[in-house]
Amino acid sequence: MSVITDIDFKILDFIQKYFSCEFLDFLMPKITFLGNGGLIWIIIAIIMLFFAKYRKMGISIDAGLLEGVVVGNVLIKNLVARERPCWINETVQMLISIPKDYSFPSGHTLSSFITATIIIHFNRRMGIAAYVLASIIAFSRLYLYVHFPTDVLAGILIGITIGIVSNFVLDKLFSFIKKRVLQ
Repeated sequence: MSVITDIDFKILDFIQKYFSCEFLDFLMPKITFLGNGGLIWIIIAIIMLFFAKYRKMGISIDAGLLEGVVVGNVLIKNLVARERPCWINETVQMLISIPKDYSFPSGHTLSSFITATIIIHFNRRMGIAAYVLASIIAFSRLYLYVHFPTDVLAGILIGITIGIVSNFVLDKLFSFIKKRVLQ
């Protein structure tokens, strides 16, 4: 086992030992469900599309999430092909179904941090709330023993990067459309 994986397991075991309780056993599967397939973020983006004030933000979230699927779930997960902690240590009692896809990076975390980064670009207050929810979703993946801490860290870093790049590109595109097409 690599040094990084050894540290990852120590952190996961620490969470299992010191955070595990009935309340979180009940709550964390529900929190993680919000991140399944980026569900909560897709719903938020779709709702935003119906309101002119939030339409650009909704379009940006949709574009960012699409980028995240391609980069994180299609490319990186399959290139790295990292086993999940629950595949390696089968002694931990699982509170959710064991995922079938690879572990690195955490897709729940990736989509959550893409969205939070895009939202904060448009609206600070909503962005802070999105980052709090993104962080709770990311923690749920560790609590539920389906991701290593480095999977979650990678999801955060890649998600923020995609969010920033997406904001930059779409700001340029919206500006171009406004100047050239709408005038």
